[in-house]
Amino acid sequence: MGDSGGVTSAVPHPRTDAEPTRAAARRGRRSLAVALLLGSAGAAVALLATRQGWTEGAVAVPGGDFPLTAKGSDVTGVPAALAIVGLAALVAVFAVRGAGRLLVAGLLALCGAGTVAAAVIGATDGGVLDDKAAEVSGDTAATVHALSHTAWPYAAAVGGALILLAGLLALRYGSGWPGMSARYERDGAPRRRRSRPVDPDRPEDLWKALDRGEDPTTGGA
Repeated sequence: MGDSGGVTSAVPHPRTDAEPTRAAARRGRRSLAVALLLGSAGAAVALLATRQGWTEGAVAVPGGDFPLTAKGSDVTGVPAALAIVGLAALVAVFAVRGAGRLLVAGLLALCGAGTVAAAVIGATDGGVLDDKAAEVSGDTAATVHALSHTAWPYAAAVGGALILLAGLLALRYGSGWPGMSARYERDGAPRRRRSRPVDPDRPEDLWKALDRGEDPTTGGA
């Protein structure tokens, strides 16, 4: 008689165990791309906003009113400085690992929060224009009138918020992000590649050895 129906053993799907790892890798790549985009865009927006006019007004001088404008960098230098530090921290995230990466990610988040706070505080600051009014008029008691504020401080705050989000992503997912290339030693020199044996009877081996910068007549570099 032929074989009767036996007990079939369940064969695990070879890809089942790898799926969680692949899903985690995909999440890591997505979070990395988003953090880089948010951080770099936020720093660019904050730096651009600080170079624009934040407050406008006029001071009375002989002959009429003299218009005055104060750029964001005149009002406060904090947002631009923190944006630059945040951009450096975003790059430094890939140069460190472990606890060091968490510290740099925290610094990145703090730079974003500080940029937001400084921009919001500076949005209603008219002290810089008062100082300019006193300088232009020659009267230390002179103040500006028709004072108005632009939307650029809030644009800087948006840039800071983007930096903050990048820092939060780095804190949450940064442990799974890749670091600097492992092909470099601690001293920064590239690791020496092992020479492969060259078969002189195989032309393809000779060409590969020459392409690696080895001397095929000596069997290696």
